[in-house]
Amino acid sequence: SDPALKSLWLSECKGMADRIQSMRLSLRQKVEAGMLAATPIDGSKSRKNWSHITEQIGMFCYTGLSLEQVQRLRNEFHIYCTDDGRFSMAGINESNIDYLAQAMVAVSN
Repeated sequence: SDPALKSLWLSECKGMADRIQSMRLSLRQKVEAGMLAATPIDGSKSRKNWSHITEQIGMFCYTGLSLEQVQRLRNEFHIYCTDDGRFSMAGINESNIDYLAQAMVAVSN
């Protein structure tokens, strides 16, 4: 019922939503840049479309990674998500996004 508290709460919610959207955009850009730079053994480039990362909304991001790729993330990179490749966007930040993107590129090639 306090207008000042409601205003503060709305501002904080907007800040969280903006940060998550920013992380989505950054993750997509970093993964796409990594895919362009990565050259698999056979010399081919990945054609995986990562636009779904920024087309989604909310706190969770479906990556489209397969169970095999998710297991590689866990075993080789110690990155954890659901078996269907969903990440909590709230856990992604400027300190870990590069590592996450590099790992996603590695398991996608």
